[in-house]
Amino acid sequence: MKNIARFKPFVFRELTPEEMRSRAVQFADELHRRRSIRQFSSRPVPRGIIEEAIRAAGSAPSGANLQPWRFVVIGDSEVKRHIREAGELEERKFYGERAPEKWLNALSPLGTNADKAFLEETPWLIVVFAVLYDLDENGETKKHYYVKESVGIAVGMLLTAIHHVGLCALPYTPGRMRFLNTILHRPHNEKPFIIIPVGYPAVDAVVPDIRRKPLEEIMEFL
Repeated sequence: MKNIARFKPFVFRELTPEEMRSRAVQFADELHRRRSIRQFSSRPVPRGIIEEAIRAAGSAPSGANLQPWRFVVIGDSEVKRHIREAGELEERKFYGERAPEKWLNALSPLGTNADKAFLEETPWLIVVFAVLYDLDENGETKKHYYVKESVGIAVGMLLTAIHHVGLCALPYTPGRMRFLNTILHRPHNEKPFIIIPVGYPAVDAVVPDIRRKPLEEIMEFL
């Protein structure tokens, strides 16, 4: 039996062109100040702030509105230690065996290596899982659509929300992440998508001196 579509009026707040331009410039400027950091302070961050950032991410569009994401937030130091140990094991294999030379050369300006101390230093880790499918009341598989695209949009909104409230974050993706299912007791239909440490920067935090491509290199009007 098909679900019957239900609709309600869309409430739209129209802005003047001047207001839109001002907001667009301010928002772009704010996001251009965002940087991914790898040195975090252990300074506490209230749980409620993390909850609101995830609430914002949960408003992302998704295929068939199935919202195929799960956000697991870790503040327990022991769990963070296990994640660091497992993550660094994968990273040592990556840097020592798996990564081709071209990939390592591309990473070299960023100064990354197998040491992932930030996984323990930060007050919170957010592990985002992509939910590949659900099970209905009869135990039948309920397929999700455009899972990677949907979760990717939600993660982008989460990173934006974290920056907007005045915190720092790092999108971290070790090559193989199924160890997270074991450590966090997640079912097999949830696939690890990304780990995001969240917190304040350490007082001596540094970031690579990189450039972002100018608008004319990333945009084309037809």
